[in-house]
Amino acid sequence: MTTPATVNIALWATNMGFEVDSVAQWTERLAVRCREAAEQGADLILMPEHFAETWLSFKPHGLMPAQEMAFLASQSPAAVEPIGALSREYGIAIVAGSIPWQHEDGGITNRAWTFLPDGTRLWHDKLALTPGEQDPENWCLTPGKDLRVFEWNGLRCAVLICLDVEMPALSVLLARKDIDLLLVPSMTHQASGYSRVFGCAKARAVELMCAVAVVGCIGSAPGSTQNPRNNAACAVYLPCEPQLGFYGVHTQTELTDGTKGEDPLVIARDVPVGTIRAMRHGSAEVWPGGWDARHVSIIDETRAKEAAE
Repeated sequence: MTTPATVNIALWATNMGFEVDSVAQWTERLAVRCREAAEQGADLILMPEHFAETWLSFKPHGLMPAQEMAFLASQSPAAVEPIGALSREYGIAIVAGSIPWQHEDGGITNRAWTFLPDGTRLWHDKLALTPGEQDPENWCLTPGKDLRVFEWNGLRCAVLICLDVEMPALSVLLARKDIDLLLVPSMTHQASGYSRVFGCAKARAVELMCAVAVVGCIGSAPGSTQNPRNNAACAVYLPCEPQLGFYGVHTQTELTDGTKGEDPLVIARDVPVGTIRAMRHGSAEVWPGGWDARHVSIIDETRAKEAAE
């Protein structure tokens, strides 16, 4: 596998505050963004988590909150082939945020689809669900069970969705897999959620010695009963190495809530994946590799004292 020296990543912080009357109309909007990204030299476009919430614009009258995910999941298959066609048409990979998906084993998962220009389709079902996603009176989603590593454009890649990237245990698993690029669609309602997700994404870049791209949605979807406002940004983080500029930030936009109609498409150019791979394979300043602490024992002095008493 030949690793490219650099890669260009388009980050679309989708503004949810627009109405559509069908999945097809929504796909037309995506087509515009894919064309813009391709014309600006992007190799891949990353979209936010739960972008399909916009489809609640055309939900049936009287739909209850606990029924929303089933409705969205019923619409999701209609999006798969059109998004794959856009990837082939414009020659770019599309990490299509996430959509509710009726799982083969029952239940509805929060699924991130990845479409490659050669027709390959991959997916990641969110592993760590928020309380609202698990609530039977709310979205009532089912967690995924698998973490997929795949090759694209000479790079080893993986996808984590929002809260997934806050889980160090998943980072430990990925550290054994020689990852070049981690892609993180997210949805965060407040600055606190944004800070957790984006802060942890930056930490994963250090821990995994890889590039991490993260983007969230902004604004509020018409018809939503759960999310009055989404706050997010776009970022690509790197390991904090002298050769990479010391501070671990390749691209980062300001936090925004979409109230002014913002719908940013940001191109992170020349992400130095080749240099990072060389560092991961021996030239990093202090990186210890996939360090998993299996050899470490915890001595809890407080518990030992309580037992002695």
